Amino acid sequence: MLSILGRKRCDCSGFTRREWIRAGGIGLFGVSDPLVRLADASQGQLSGGRARSVLFVYLFGGPSQLETFDMKPDAPSTVRGPFSPIGSRTPELRICEHLPLLAQGSEKFCVVRTLNHSQNDHNASHVIQTGREMPPAERGPARVNAAPNDWPSMGSVVEYLERRAAGHATRSVPGYVYLPNRHGQIQLDGRYDRLGQYAGWLGAEHNALATRIHKSTGPASPYCSGDNPYYRDCTDEELTFQFQGMSPPADVTVNRLDRRRSLVEQFEGSLDQLDNARSIRGYDSVRSSVWNMLTSGKLRDALDIGRERSSLRDRYGRNLFGQSLIMGRRMIEAGSRFVTVIWDMSDGAASGWDSHEQLTGSLRDCLLPGLDRGLSALFEDLQDRGLLDETLVVACGEMGRTPKFTNRGDNDGRDHWSYCFPAILAGAGVQGGTVYGRSDKHAAYPLDHPVSCPDLTASIFDRLGVDPHGFIADRQGRPVPLVDGGRPLDV
Repeated sequence: MLSILGRKRCDCSGFTRREWIRAGGIGLFGVSDPLVRLADASQGQLSGGRARSVLFVYLFGGPSQLETFDMKPDAPSTVRGPFSPIGSRTPELRICEHLPLLAQGSEKFCVVRTLNHSQNDHNASHVIQTGREMPPAERGPARVNAAPNDWPSMGSVVEYLERRAAGHATRSVPGYVYLPNRHGQIQLDGRYDRLGQYAGWLGAEHNALATRIHKSTGPASPYCSGDNPYYRDCTDEELTFQFQGMSPPADVTVNRLDRRRSLVEQFEGSLDQLDNARSIRGYDSVRSSVWNMLTSGKLRDALDIGRERSSLRDRYGRNLFGQSLIMGRRMIEAGSRFVTVIWDMSDGAASGWDSHEQLTGSLRDCLLPGLDRGLSALFEDLQDRGLLDETLVVACGEMGRTPKFTNRGDNDGRDHWSYCFPAILAGAGVQGGTVYGRSDKHAAYPLDHPVSCPDLTASIFDRLGVDPHGFIADRQGRPVPLVDGGRPLDV
């Protein structure tokens, strides 16, 4: 056992990332690095792509294709649903009447209409964020939690490749960020720690850094059993975008941080007496990066949403989704390479995109207006700042909804449907004003150009300059393809 600043922990190979970050109360030690032994075997590279960064907008729950970007107004009423289509600037694109701003700006994005997979439930969070089917594992009572043998998320792969390319150089901004909370944290008091968002077997040191925004104890939001900050305006006091475990206590000054660092350096000197285990060889650069992040004015400024113009924040929408999109853009400007902004479920199906019930009202009043306002503002903002050419934006859920407008006996809902659903791609050379793939007359199955999750993953890696046919090494040092048979889309 090691006793670090008075706190006993397991040996170096047993530390979690949070334990390292929180060591000494404010986190000044590096994490164990099981991937150091794999670095030489890895063939993946992160350079030369059209995209410098990715903003992955994750609409968890499964937005309905028939109420968003693949409407079928000529289908029977039992299929087409309650809304009407409107024209857009994209030929062939029938877009929902409650997405007028996106319709007016559709020249900026491509609609992929034929994304599909066979994991017809919310555990598709794994395949949509990793490009791989989830492996067998213990996943808690609800069978939705992450497991150590999960495949690494795309963001974790990018974090690993960036760290590997940087070598011993330290960073003041995390490469992989999750906003506004880790997936599942806002639902049922954080009961779920959902799969797909983490590094899995790649190593916890490549997990995203996630901020934490709490629900209020105020009155229930519409269509919800409790508060839902995605459905209402948020105050600045609520929007405390800080990475968990990375905020020093209020009474810790910079001078005290320097003294703590001195203690760390004394501890570091004793490492020479330890076995030269590969699991701790790479700890130094990680520890230095954590230190830089703790003291980084650049990161502190990026996380201060109050620096944004009030009019621009209004344009995005003052709800949690709109403000998280702004923070995502700020993190990309600061240097993060992969940022996920999740529209998560609060409590109850109608509190998010899982439209089993109250579909008409929740989509009309909350979900579609919030998406329309926030995503259209993001495209305009990135373009105005000259960032759209170097930022790939991907927006999708983990599945769609059933073509039949009914759900388990409820006449105002749709059940899960993973066999044909849309994704939005924009920026980094993606040709806007286009559609990719066609679905059948009920938006149930692809008619042409079906797109698998590995295809989507390959497209994201390809735009970043990562060869999707390259390799990383698994825990046993064996080469593993980055993508399981996917091909980049010609969009």
